[in-house]
Amino acid sequence: LDDLPTVEERLPFIRQSAFLRGRPYFASSVPLLASTGCPYSCDFCIDWSSKYRVLPLERLKADIDFLAKHYPGVMVSFHDPNLAAGWDTVLDLLEQVPAGSRSPTVVESSLASLKSPDRLRRIRDTRCAFIGVGIESWAGYSRKAGVGAVEGAAKVPLVVEQMRTVAEYVPYLQANFVFGLDVDEGDEPVEATKEFMSQAPFAWPAINIPQPFGNTPLHAHWLAEGRLLTTMPFYFYQMPYLVTIPKHYDPMTYYAKMFELQAHATSLGLLRRRLATTSHRLVQAMHITRTFSIRRMLATFRHTLESWKRDRQLLAFHCGETTTLPEVYEGILRRSLGRFAPLLSRADLTPLTPAVG
Repeated sequence: LDDLPTVEERLPFIRQSAFLRGRPYFASSVPLLASTGCPYSCDFCIDWSSKYRVLPLERLKADIDFLAKHYPGVMVSFHDPNLAAGWDTVLDLLEQVPAGSRSPTVVESSLASLKSPDRLRRIRDTRCAFIGVGIESWAGYSRKAGVGAVEGAAKVPLVVEQMRTVAEYVPYLQANFVFGLDVDEGDEPVEATKEFMSQAPFAWPAINIPQPFGNTPLHAHWLAEGRLLTTMPFYFYQMPYLVTIPKHYDPMTYYAKMFELQAHATSLGLLRRRLATTSHRLVQAMHITRTFSIRRMLATFRHTLESWKRDRQLLAFHCGETTTLPEVYEGILRRSLGRFAPLLSRADLTPLTPAVG
């Protein structure tokens, strides 16, 4: 990818997808891309081998100027995998916009790139409203968190302290976790994440099941070890479904621990503490909305665990003892396809898995 159409060129599509009746409203967000690739090489990420590259600055400046002139104040979402190496470049352009016309921004970034007080001040002054930070796991990926080689429970207070600092400059923070990677084992990852949530209630914890996307080291490794559910349709490569066999947990134990994490994250006690950390009404509304959205997902986790207890064949599939796709999953997928379901056979729904070796 070398370049993208400008916002002005994309405007007819933005009006349809992000605006209401052609005009921006409080939830509107205009997508931008300042760079591609990532300076890190996380084994679960599709950008693990993508070299970081800044896209043409002339186009980005034209987009920022167009939005400041025609849609001042409308949210801008940077879809860069990680703005870590491009912060200063983007900030230089945002600072050229008069303060009264600046748009609030949404970005993803590594915590290691958010240690400079000067950069944090610039981030605040250019109206950054949301930063999603990739913590990933307490047992690895520490370079992204900027804590050196520290891992495990000892990593928690260091990350919490840095997140507290960033929270002084940015209204809404999200901490991204992937639970169930090969580095995760025993109770420590769960207890450490719960401790983080309790110490940093201002940061929304997004806890994800690892998805073995194609052409990632994670996919190749788990495929070679026979830990992919190779007949599970790609539709299920999303929360709250498990499409792999965890290394250090049996499926029921893993799912029970994931339920425990999500239940803690959405407890009403923690919600009250979150709401008390901010007076920003929109942030409070987001906390409430996301809490009850995930709490609805808890019913799916509970139902899945009960189903595995009742149905030996269903559990055998998740343990890798059979490759026959349970009818329950085909039913879920076909309901999602609606009237298009008859167009696809079971063979059409089965992933084509590359040969091992």
